[in-house]
Amino acid sequence: MPYVLAVDDEQEVLGTLTRALSREGYEIGQSTSGNDAWQKIINRRPDLVILDIMMPGGMDGLQLCKKLRADTRFTDLLILFLTASSKTDDIVAGLDAGGDDYVTKPFELAELTARVRSLLRRTLSEEGENTILEIGPVQLDSDTYQAHVNEKSIQLTATEHRLLRYLMEHPNQALSTQRLLEAVWDYPPRTGDPDLVRAHIRNLRAKLDDESGLTLNFIRTIHGVGYMVST
Repeated sequence: MPYVLAVDDEQEVLGTLTRALSREGYEIGQSTSGNDAWQKIINRRPDLVILDIMMPGGMDGLQLCKKLRADTRFTDLLILFLTASSKTDDIVAGLDAGGDDYVTKPFELAELTARVRSLLRRTLSEEGENTILEIGPVQLDSDTYQAHVNEKSIQLTATEHRLLRYLMEHPNQALSTQRLLEAVWDYPPRTGDPDLVRAHIRNLRAKLDDESGLTLNFIRTIHGVGYMVST
């Protein structure tokens, strides 16, 4: 049974999340602050964290996410942001901090449960895939969620790994943001936010950046279309 930790300073939201996700068969933990959530995650690693961005006190959602991503134990921990703001800057900040996906408040329960199912299903579906992919200077290890450039090892998040893997499995193909949203995030056709793709591409490029310049154009932007990895 997947264990989901819901982090929000509003008890009403926590109650709604707990009831909805319990009906889906998940075990739910609750936390009302970033500091409390950090301790609970250390004591028991969840399969997914649903994380409110705006929380009072010592650590908000963005700070907690960055702290988790900086810790090698939690680099690949799935994080779904809840945000009361639909402003692009706030959403991108959450994605840049390492969030895998987001849902805006007020949210529809059907949408939220669909995103949770998708994130957890993606992780399970990766089992049994070919372990190593290699194109040009980049080698991707799906056992460790690491990319290797020359002698440099780069730890990826779960979504960064899945996105890079999909690009590398389809070399020399210009892949649209919509296709990537469907294939990597499991969004239905003509749904999803292109900023999800852009933010994760930006993060991937920053991580893969190599002083030799070998990876400078590894993930190419095909203007008016999307992105491509070339052999």
